[in-house]
Amino acid sequence: MLRILAYLACITLAMAASVPRQTFSNVGEWVPTGSMNFARSGHTAFVLKNGHVLVACGTGSVSVSSEVYDPSTGKWTNTGNLNIGRSLYTASVLTNGKVLVAGGHGNMAALNSAELYDLSLGGWTITGNLNQARSLPTSTVLMNGNVLVSGGHESPTTAELYNPSTGIWTMTGNLKYPRVKSTSSILKNGQVLVVGGYTSPNTSELYNPSTGTWTATGNLNNPRVDHTESTLPDGRVLIVGGFDNSTALNTAELYNPSTGKWTLTGNLNHARGSPSTAVLPNGKVLVTGGWSEKAPISSVELYDPSTGSWTLVGNLANPEIGQSESVLLNGKVLVAGGYSGSGNLNTAKLY
Repeated sequence: MLRILAYLACITLAMAASVPRQTFSNVGEWVPTGSMNFARSGHTAFVLKNGHVLVACGTGSVSVSSEVYDPSTGKWTNTGNLNIGRSLYTASVLTNGKVLVAGGHGNMAALNSAELYDLSLGGWTITGNLNQARSLPTSTVLMNGNVLVSGGHESPTTAELYNPSTGIWTMTGNLKYPRVKSTSSILKNGQVLVVGGYTSPNTSELYNPSTGTWTATGNLNNPRVDHTESTLPDGRVLIVGGFDNSTALNTAELYNPSTGKWTLTGNLNHARGSPSTAVLPNGKVLVTGGWSEKAPISSVELYDPSTGSWTLVGNLANPEIGQSESVLLNGKVLVAGGYSGSGNLNTAKLY
């Protein structure tokens, strides 16, 4: 199982264009759109200020490449290559519209380098180095525009801040628990919630930007790694799936910032480790793919926060893990790439 989890870590950070149209009564539909220029999984995807979607890196030979999707044409265009190939990195959209990628793994070693994608230039430039090399960290954009990067395989208890105006990284307070491949999200009060991970799978903690310190908060009901973390419109945080040791989970939990406690919510219809999730404009959460006990899965589900229940909304054309989900400015969701169990995919579809 450790071998599987290591592989999942590689393809979750980070083919044919003729995908059949699938219609799901009353809940939306899948429509194929243009295929990426490169098959990839474990990549990151971000919606840029102009509404286009930037996809970067992935496992294997695509670790330096990036491309952009234009929703108005459904086409992908190659954009500049990164200066350093990387996987297992973290990435964030800055308040100035640039995309920051930091750390990761490349050339058989952890990286302390960071780069910026500038839409106006259509390419990548090197920015200041992290103080510590780290792979599988988390990153969160704070309300003041700085970026908090925490944990990682090489530095599991440390955290640092990136200042976009200077391009400089500064160490901040140490985490309460060592963390590798945890998840993070910003709360409405500006604090950052960091959850789970390989080394502390049932714990969570809060970072206070005003003090630069971490405080332990409620424990999860189920230890988990390779889960997803999503902030709901009402401020609660939803944790979905993941693995508890060697078992894929069908459970989900909600964090209430006002009480600091986790409560179980409705179970998924299918257990899934390392799924992909997106919060829709109507507040529901779309969950696609993931890894069952033996292989990637193709099922798709919707979570309704008002009822705490999950509804199956059909299947993807391929079983997938390591795909990206991006909510476009028109409210549609772009799902791109992924690993099918036999190889990486270059397919994309809209929900």
